Amino acid sequence: MEEKSLEIFRSAPVPKAVLKNALPAMAAMLMVLVYNLADTFFIGQTHDAYQVAAVSLATPVFLLFMGAGTIFGIGGTSVISRALGEGRKDHARKVCSFCMWSCVVVGICMSALFLIFMDPILGLIGASAETWDLAKTYLTIVSLSGPFVLISNCYSNVIRAEGESGKAMMGQVLGNLINVILDPLMILGFGWNIAGAAIATVIGNVIGAACYILFYLSGKSSLSISLKDCTMKDKVCSSVLIIGIPAALGTLLMSISQIVVNSQMAEYGDMAVAGIGVAMKVITITGMICTGLGQGVQPLLGYCVGAKLWKRFKDVFRFSITFSLILGVVLTVLCYLFAGQIVSAFLTDATAYDYAVQFVDILLTTSFLFGVFYVLVNALQAMGAAVESLIIAISRQGLIYIPALFILKAAMGITGLVWAQPAADVLSILLAIVLYVRRYQKLSTKQREEQTAQSSQAMQSA
Repeated sequence: MEEKSLEIFRSAPVPKAVLKNALPAMAAMLMVLVYNLADTFFIGQTHDAYQVAAVSLATPVFLLFMGAGTIFGIGGTSVISRALGEGRKDHARKVCSFCMWSCVVVGICMSALFLIFMDPILGLIGASAETWDLAKTYLTIVSLSGPFVLISNCYSNVIRAEGESGKAMMGQVLGNLINVILDPLMILGFGWNIAGAAIATVIGNVIGAACYILFYLSGKSSLSISLKDCTMKDKVCSSVLIIGIPAALGTLLMSISQIVVNSQMAEYGDMAVAGIGVAMKVITITGMICTGLGQGVQPLLGYCVGAKLWKRFKDVFRFSITFSLILGVVLTVLCYLFAGQIVSAFLTDATAYDYAVQFVDILLTTSFLFGVFYVLVNALQAMGAAVESLIIAISRQGLIYIPALFILKAAMGITGLVWAQPAADVLSILLAIVLYVRRYQKLSTKQREEQTAQSSQAMQSA
């Protein structure tokens, strides 16, 4: 790692340090957002709402690959940033290599399982007679890129652990840009429709993963992806998984909850499925960028924990929370103002359009809080708070959200399915605040005890 990258972590002014790490991460997530919207947008240009519905059904299943990459990406970032703060570079190298080869093995296994159990999966997600073959085509093709999706999602995070936020951004930007360029060519130009969208997605993920692999092979990093450095000993595996699994559970449960929403929404017809799919794309605008902010500040906070720079940790956290709230409000207002125009870019069917606009208005009621939520979650991960991270992960998209879907659907019908998300958002952020305060108080108590012990030792030595 270059010394100047560490210097930014250690002593740069807090606003500069936060923005230096967060802005590239936000830019990268913006490109991920464009990539996520591109498939649906260009499929929408076929004027076939059934293809839009099929992509909406397939997207949460594809998120399972991204969730698996998150296990090693978020877990690895947390462990590596703290290890570097402690000066344990050899341990950081072992963790980095472990994450690479875990992505390869897990990715291959997931791809095989998806292809073998494709038909049961389609039945589970609520594919209808009209969307079955379309969704199967999309998922069959994208499943082939399993290992590359994991590597791309993992190392877009891990590289930030050594202060290389710009390199992390470039890998995501290039892969997603290729996907966006290929989408219109393959969907509309070649007339491959939904198969073209899937092929573009596969190529984009392969290129994104290749960028990160080449970065490490070039020798420009102090970390390693060499197989000889890969080990599960010295708590390498457990320390990654104890943070990574709770973080990935959020993505996993998001995928499961979207599958539940789609299956419940399917009772109201394919146009309702298309509408909720596009409405969630609109909310993703705020969610993705705020996710980038949280991911960007996590390595900085983790380094402060490892180096025991507690005052700096507190200053970074306060600035990040303030910035995240302002960002969330601005993005939410923009989405409100242009909701109709955004939806019309994806849907031309009048019924599907009306559903989407109605659903967007509901979902935007709490999207201004997304930034605060993601900063809190990443701060807990940076502190190595495995239990607290697990509680939040299983609550927002699982223990709170999924029951709310059925309760509010029974009370309010189709709109109840949509109101479940804002309800879960409010309860989850309150839970995150409580857990963060408790964890920070524990760290503060531990800090005071260490200072007292050091003072006693100094007096005895004198």
